[in-house]
Amino acid sequence: MNRPSPASEETVAAKPKQAARRRQSQAAAKELRDRASRAGDRASEATARARVAARKAKDQAEERIRAFGSQARESVNQARDVVETARKLPLEPHLSLVLGPRRPIPPLIMSDSVRVATYNVHRWQGANGRAKPDVARAGYVISEMDADVIALQEVLRPFDDEGPTADDELGQLCHELDLYMAFAATRRHSRGQLGNAILSRYPITGVSVLDISYSRIERRGALAAQVGTAGAALGVVATHLSLVDRTRHRQVQTLMGHPALNSGPAVLMGDMNAWRKCKGSQVLEESLGLHHNRDWPASFPSGRPILSLDRIYSRNADVVEVEEHDSPAARKASDHLPVVATIELKDEATA
Repeated sequence: MNRPSPASEETVAAKPKQAARRRQSQAAAKELRDRASRAGDRASEATARARVAARKAKDQAEERIRAFGSQARESVNQARDVVETARKLPLEPHLSLVLGPRRPIPPLIMSDSVRVATYNVHRWQGANGRAKPDVARAGYVISEMDADVIALQEVLRPFDDEGPTADDELGQLCHELDLYMAFAATRRHSRGQLGNAILSRYPITGVSVLDISYSRIERRGALAAQVGTAGAALGVVATHLSLVDRTRHRQVQTLMGHPALNSGPAVLMGDMNAWRKCKGSQVLEESLGLHHNRDWPASFPSGRPILSLDRIYSRNADVVEVEEHDSPAARKASDHLPVVATIELKDEATA
């Protein structure tokens, strides 16, 4: 009988140890797998919770955004309602703008003879009133007239809900011509504010606005100013009177009592709408100085003038010459021709 070799005996003795190590390795691997599985479960639960939190945060953010949007729309609608309500309310005539030349200019002393003019610029929209507003078109006519003091009617100043727009060409025109300017808004217009203005080479030292809207249909105003310096000043009233005779008569009575026409040399200029003889024009002719020729120059319509709507009256001053300013540019710039006059101031002792 053969006896087993020592190597075989060692192999037999090692097998239980190897089996034990395999069992240990398998147990350790199973423990690792169980740990990994538990970690995966925890990760899945954490991911699920994160997803739920993210959805909740998203829903809350969307809800806040919707609430904010709703509040913003409500605020915008309220603001629009306020603006719309304000637009429906009648605009009270008021002083809207006063400015002087941008460049420094030497003071101009008023002489005894002053060249004045009145001009209905028809909202800067040309003779037919359908063109895009262009201040330069009427501005060229203003430069042609070479007047010391100018009264403007139907002046359109661009305005929106927040205030004057950047393209305020009237102010730019005055800066280019080295003129002082006062503008009074009379009523609202779809493009801005509409009213009267006074342009002057002399400093404007005092301004006031009159509300002469004696009709529910028409908004009318007058702008009064003192131009010049102490000892050499002129009162100026620029206005645009009503189309209705009785209302126009009442407006004239109001203007005649204003201090600007009753304290030294003064002129009343504007579109008087005096298309026929009426009480208003009679009061003006009886109370204020007339020019040497009682026939007023025709100024409307500009293409073929037949009506003398635009006039210049004076008090404590003589109108020595008055005429329409008829030029190719003037016939295109507005439906009115400007009227220009030379006035001679009277001494207070002889006034």
